[in-house]
Amino acid sequence: MGKTISEKILSMHSKEDAYAGDIVIAEIDFAMSQDGTTPLAIKSFKEMNSKRVWNPRKMAFVIDHSAPSPNQDVSNLHKMMREFAIEHGIENFYDIGSGVCHQVMVESGSITSGDLVVGADSHTCMYGALGIFATGIGSTDMAAVFTSGKLWFRVPETMRLIINGNLQNGVYAKDLILHIIGRLGADGATYMTTEFTGELISKLSMDSRFTICNMAVEMGAKTGIIKPDNKTIEWLKNRTKRKPLILDNDPDAEFSKTLEFDADDITPQIAKPHRVDNVVDITDVEGIKIDEAFIGTCTNGRLEDLEIAARILKNKKVNRDVRFIVAPASREIYIEAMNRGIIQILLRAGAAIVTPGCGPCVGTHNGVPSDGENVISTANRNFKGRMGNNKAFIYLASPATVAASAIKGEITDPREFI
Repeated sequence: MGKTISEKILSMHSKEDAYAGDIVIAEIDFAMSQDGTTPLAIKSFKEMNSKRVWNPRKMAFVIDHSAPSPNQDVSNLHKMMREFAIEHGIENFYDIGSGVCHQVMVESGSITSGDLVVGADSHTCMYGALGIFATGIGSTDMAAVFTSGKLWFRVPETMRLIINGNLQNGVYAKDLILHIIGRLGADGATYMTTEFTGELISKLSMDSRFTICNMAVEMGAKTGIIKPDNKTIEWLKNRTKRKPLILDNDPDAEFSKTLEFDADDITPQIAKPHRVDNVVDITDVEGIKIDEAFIGTCTNGRLEDLEIAARILKNKKVNRDVRFIVAPASREIYIEAMNRGIIQILLRAGAAIVTPGCGPCVGTHNGVPSDGENVISTANRNFKGRMGNNKAFIYLASPATVAASAIKGEITDPREFI
């Protein structure tokens, strides 16, 4: 019987002939943790009486969630991370301003196609856009990886999502993945690999593919994955000396389900409060007043996203009643956006540019909304309290929709400006 990409990666890393449903112990290629999860992992590592990490060159710490630190307690946690990294020789340490952990990882050159990567953050599945089996794990599991470089997995089934057609003007990868999540539901792919394929996926940029795989977890998936192609190889060629392992499904591989989507008819989509799968066409929510607009996060803080927003905002002003916040996903992106004049356009329009990192998404410091306020955001989650106030209302949308809404002060179809 043939194998899927996920079955092949977990078979190779466990040295077992593994199929969906099997339990394997697999060797990890790389492990990442961030400032919201690393302190507990360090504590658990010490409670295990572990003395040294398994391989300091295959680990990364990223300070991105509360960066710069908003208070002394967080500062002490950051200090713990820095001291642990020095003690164990962990050179892949990304301090404040480096960017969101996931964007930093794909830019770093530390990971490549065919790898098995774990991260102490649920959106680690984003790396699947590079043909990597990447998944989020808890802090105590991460402590076990710190110690042994191994972890157990149940090999997931693969749900194949075939996406054909073309995205119309004003419709983007974020709209596509919101549409899919709305169709499947928040638990529609629980513990599965969601493989994205089809003629549209092959046309999408790497930035757009990262957006799609990033949100696979929002339908319950263990990971999202896209078969590597020439675009993937070019991306990696510019960032790593490691040779990618290009894997494909066997012709007789078994899928738990195969679903087809036609992108031609997809319109700008909005996820209404307080569920990511509460997705509607923009016409259902047009005109709702907004108080804050946010572009950024590991989902949509990349160069392509900032460029889309800048095209809409050029020579325009943000509504006087809207706070417009932009967080570039990494220092690399911030610099390139400045070089291209994108940051200048956003600033002239009225944006507040904050430190590369998670920004307002997690609600620890930047941009916390007040009671009853509406926020339109390019983030990946809109649960109660997600941005720091459980009495606020978060609507998820594409960068184009956020930019258009920031101009008018209400949820707006971006096609009005395109």
